Amino acid sequence: MSTIFSKIVSGEIPSYKVAESNEYLAFLDIQPISKGHVLVIPKNPTDYIFDIQDDEYLGLWMFAKLVAQGMKKVFDCNRIGVAVVGLEVPHTHIHLLPIDKVSDMDFSLPKLSFTQEQMNQIAKDIREAVTEVTSRNA
Repeated sequence: MSTIFSKIVSGEIPSYKVAESNEYLAFLDIQPISKGHVLVIPKNPTDYIFDIQDDEYLGLWMFAKLVAQGMKKVFDCNRIGVAVVGLEVPHTHIHLLPIDKVSDMDFSLPKLSFTQEQMNQIAKDIREAVTEVTSRNA
């Protein structure tokens, strides 16, 4: 199954990567509802999160945890919110969003727009923080 996320994984479509392993990828959402809105995906395309194999499922959440810990170092927020909606793209993905209140996770909020330069800087800041968290946990 080829999805927009599969094309991001293969490099056919560019993305603002914040973390990557052999099995998982995290990148900025290009239609964010908050600054720093990240999508975390398994590279193996499976439509529904509860259909992926147990080891991949656990690995995805551990990878998302590292990304969220990095994000928390970058953004002044109460929490990194987590959502799995699964209807927008038929490829399992976890939304990570810097939030201060529950209403910050409302996906009907207007989408934010950032310049390419701003997106590059946000991705770089998160990437550096994730690398720091990963090094500390190693």
